[in-house]
Amino acid sequence: MNIETAKALVTGGGSGMGRNFVLNLAKAGADVAFCDLNPQAIEETVALATDLPGKVVGFTANVADEDAVVQLIQDAATALGGLNVLVNNAGIFRDGMLVKQDRETGEIKKMSLKNWNTVIAVDLTGPFLCTREFAVHCIENKEEAGVVVNISSVSRHGNVGQSNYSAAKAGLVADTKLWGVELARHNIRTGAIAPGFIDTPILQGMRPEVLAKVLKGVPLKRAGSPDEIFSAVRFIIECDYFTGRCIDVDGGLTL
Repeated sequence: MNIETAKALVTGGGSGMGRNFVLNLAKAGADVAFCDLNPQAIEETVALATDLPGKVVGFTANVADEDAVVQLIQDAATALGGLNVLVNNAGIFRDGMLVKQDRETGEIKKMSLKNWNTVIAVDLTGPFLCTREFAVHCIENKEEAGVVVNISSVSRHGNVGQSNYSAAKAGLVADTKLWGVELARHNIRTGAIAPGFIDTPILQGMRPEVLAKVLKGVPLKRAGSPDEIFSAVRFIIECDYFTGRCIDVDGGLTL
């Protein structure tokens, strides 16, 4: 697919990597819709895209809400005059050990079911809902081709303190492979990207000594940039022989 002909929807496009994807797609000439839960962040992203070649529109939507996703796909397609690319980027963290015992008191703290369900709802159910409705749109409207890009994580291999997040991101890669097979007959391709530590507000908020310790385990000894992740997004969109696979962009990190 030529990226200039893309009509893309990016979830979680109000900040971080999502905003970068929105702006880079529009810079390349694609028309882009995006969603976020933060109205101010939506306004900021739209403002940043004012002078770019591609059209950019933002919507407020919760990807874990089925009705909201159905409406989002309809609204995005209407605003752009079609829809042929979906980037499932929206994600959240609710980190914590499965169980953790206080060394002094002996008290045992558990990861709450609420924190488990909240992360699974946004990070795994959200992409399921968005991809399902996107596929329905492509089939019903006879889109010439479709591409789904799922943003996973290096944590898909299992990261201490991230049972919920790791499960969601591993499941997303499994679904990417599965959907690649199921949707191929409709000329819809899928791809996943598993970023490592990326220079976003989350990393920027870390104390310098903590960040240095985190990056010590990265062979390239630095964080990646959102632009480097977008390079993988662009590859998946443009390479018509790529489907059902995950690209690791993590500086060689092994968890």
